[in-house]
Amino acid sequence: MTSSPARTDPWLSSAIARIEADFQRSADTHLIALPLPEFAARGIDLYLKDESTHPTGSLKHRLARSLFLYALCNGLIHETSTIVEASSGSTAVSEAYFARLLGLRFIAVMPRSTSPEKVAQIEFYGGRCHWVGSAALVYDEARRLAQETGGHYMDQFTYAERATDWRGNNNIAQSMFGQMSHERHPVPRWIVVGAGTGGTSATIGRYVRYQRHATQLCVADPAGSVFGAYHRSGDASLTGAGSRIEGIGRPRVEASFIRTVIDRMLEVADVDSLAAMQALSSLLGRKVGPSTGTNFVGCLRLAHEMLARGEQGSILSLLCDSGERYLPTYHDAAWVEATLGSCAEAAGQIGQLMRPRVQA
Repeated sequence: MTSSPARTDPWLSSAIARIEADFQRSADTHLIALPLPEFAARGIDLYLKDESTHPTGSLKHRLARSLFLYALCNGLIHETSTIVEASSGSTAVSEAYFARLLGLRFIAVMPRSTSPEKVAQIEFYGGRCHWVGSAALVYDEARRLAQETGGHYMDQFTYAERATDWRGNNNIAQSMFGQMSHERHPVPRWIVVGAGTGGTSATIGRYVRYQRHATQLCVADPAGSVFGAYHRSGDASLTGAGSRIEGIGRPRVEASFIRTVIDRMLEVADVDSLAAMQALSSLLGRKVGPSTGTNFVGCLRLAHEMLARGEQGSILSLLCDSGERYLPTYHDAAWVEATLGSCAEAAGQIGQLMRPRVQA
């Protein structure tokens, strides 16, 4: 009888132990009840799970941990491996953190439009940034670099949906439902997320079905993303312009985006995402990122649909990362005006959506 690789390879055993120890040092993320009294008076409660409190500051910390464990346990990463990833920023920040934890070299292949704050964080954790002209070019260049260095291409867009145990084991879905258990409406009517790899929506959608919850899953998708058209048609060969909301939306259909577990797609205009980001930042008293704004638009639209039908219940979404990462871009009025256009009209519409009239 042969022993397992983890027992015969001291480095592999130590690497897994270090990741598990790091996990035990991290508390779960907070659940925030949004102070929206006009909705609450009608029996509708909105919540955000605050993923910005992870050690690397975003939802992608969970994904990076899972990807590293997946690669380690499949024998894809070794003591001398160089880790390569295609990323618009947050996943690369989190993977750089885990690569440093294991003493491995890390290269992030990313578009030049990536925010300088994320670049600085990648470099803080010892990673190196390798630039390409557009998001569509990251895949082939990451593969080339991995082959050139004799390293491993993590490929979050392929492996995100399979690296996470969607049945439970403290995944994000299990945490969401556990934290909601003492709320007025403990089983959400809707869960709203964005999709970059599609791994989060795949995990939540599968978990909801496995647990037989009466919850529907909505993906709030930014303009330019191909996911909405793919959800409607099932044509995996579709391509699109890509998204201008960093971290979500893709120019091509990603393998980890599982359309069959998603009940609803909502396309969100860029100016609506930015207006909602600003409104939510004011509501919470701290800055959130643009993809959280996209999620918030989805939550507000669904809440108004529930109002129109006379329904009560809860809507749960994610605060994906902190707005501090986007100070010179999405939180800079001049940059937004030059890049996306005026958000003034959208800001007025978001304000109206946040204050529905309470019937006497």
